[in-house]
Amino acid sequence: MIVKHLEDVIGTAADVDTEGWNSRRLLYKDAGMGYSVNDTLIKQGHEMEFEYRNHLETVYCIEGEGQITDLASGETHDIRPGTIYALNKHDRHVLRANKGTHMRMVCVFNPPLTGREVHDESGAYSLSV
Repeated sequence: MIVKHLEDVIGTAADVDTEGWNSRRLLYKDAGMGYSVNDTLIKQGHEMEFEYRNHLETVYCIEGEGQITDLASGETHDIRPGTIYALNKHDRHVLRANKGTHMRMVCVFNPPLTGREVHDESGAYSLSV
């Protein structure tokens, strides 16, 4: 059994902080679960473009508000607590947190992240083996 507390991750190597987001890696590849789980903050007012070419991601919003835009269709969806979205086609997208609020998301990746990934120039994570 694996048991972790968010406060035990904050400030460690599993707490990846960038200008636009902060991802606290709760479970990653070395847990042997076949997926990874992050508690991620999208910082207020930030807008970022991503495309997970090597991973599938499911995201559940638990705090804050923003939008996600599918760049293939141009469709924009509001995100608020209780919203889930799945990038089941490696969808290129823009994610934005509204001004005055951050978004707190629970993110699940398959295949699992190793723990220290940051986005490359295309907005993707490298495939870690």
